[in-house]
Amino acid sequence: MSSKVSILGLKLPTDPRWVNLAAITLDEILTDHAFCEQKAATACISLIQRYPGKTRLVEELAPIVTEEWGHFRQVLAEMKKRGYPLGRQRKDLYVNELLKHAKKGGHPDDQLLDQLLICALIEARSCERFRLLSEGLEDDYMKNFYYKFMVSEAGHYRLFIDLANEYFDEERVRNRWQEWLKIEADILANMDVRGDRMH
Repeated sequence: MSSKVSILGLKLPTDPRWVNLAAITLDEILTDHAFCEQKAATACISLIQRYPGKTRLVEELAPIVTEEWGHFRQVLAEMKKRGYPLGRQRKDLYVNELLKHAKKGGHPDDQLLDQLLICALIEARSCERFRLLSEGLEDDYMKNFYYKFMVSEAGHYRLFIDLANEYFDEERVRNRWQEWLKIEADILANMDVRGDRMH
């Protein structure tokens, strides 16, 4: 397994064919990437709305909303420069599969842990994929474009883990995180390798 994947905690590296497919369908990847950034901003807004009493969560995620929306605008600008239309949003099968495993019902705080860890997982996997693009694309400009996104996503991944540890016992967080890593690896192992999707 790649040491860079291990640093993120992910149990399964992305199929190496993915970056080659993505390079062929860069317009599709940029469309999906744009919507991923939009959904990341929306997820942070949703957490703030649902847990307004958790001061650190509100204070930490408020600037992330701005950052993620800024990322959406950056991708949109890149698409405009290349003459690509935004296109239609697609179902995110990866995220939908993750959500199926989230705890439902009970106290909202019990659901918060899973919400934070799902966000951490998505950021970690996005970081890994941005790294692949930053290393595997032939276009030096796009390599640098995706390197910057990789660095940003790594920080977001760490933040969501830190927030989980802020509100829950660290052992509980660690144990549930390991469960999520296995779930995520199983989901990825059973998904087709598609070059028109970020995940």
